[in-house]
Amino acid sequence: MGGATLRRSKRSVAQGSRKIPTMPPPSFMPADFLLPTPEVARRLIGAYLLRATPDGWVRCRILETEAYLSVGDPASHSHQGQTPRNAPMFGLPGTSYVYFTYGSCHCLNVVTQAAGMGEAVLIRAVEPVDGGDWLSANRPISDRRQLTNGPGKLCQALALDRGHNGLDLLGGTVLRLEPGPAPPVVAVGRRVGISRAVDLPLRFVWPGHPGVSRPRLAP
Repeated sequence: MGGATLRRSKRSVAQGSRKIPTMPPPSFMPADFLLPTPEVARRLIGAYLLRATPDGWVRCRILETEAYLSVGDPASHSHQGQTPRNAPMFGLPGTSYVYFTYGSCHCLNVVTQAAGMGEAVLIRAVEPVDGGDWLSANRPISDRRQLTNGPGKLCQALALDRGHNGLDLLGGTVLRLEPGPAPPVVAVGRRVGISRAVDLPLRFVWPGHPGVSRPRLAP
């Protein structure tokens, strides 16, 4: 994002064969989220989502996203204007929008565009890179492939709820986004789990990765 060059931190400490960030790494800039929202969703594939814990930063690689627009997208929460529920979606670019859905799970979004626009990118699936044990403690399941391969699953594993609404994801101390290496090709297809505007090609996936939600997409 923000041009062809992505900024990455090399400041880390070895812990066995893994590297745990010792401090919040450089993040994206607000201008990175003023690109067209589908482009932001595409460029977030391969980026890192970091979550602060008492033991340090947990880091996950983003594998799947969906774009939600303010115009011509009746599946978007902002389609009928601002409400108390979706107010964070109209905030500054690069902030979090967390909502509760289906009476059972939370979903994490990244606000895009200028304040007042009402567009965002849903984080649908991530891959644990550092801190997998902490994630598993929050979501104890036998099949680790099911740990974070869905928006509700990743919020449970990362212990995210509506209390994490409106957080700064660019320089925050609880949640952060860090640029990371993108896959050679990003697959594009229809969004899932919605009943309106189902034909819009606004879902972006790391193709062939076992950590994405179903249905999986070919490049």
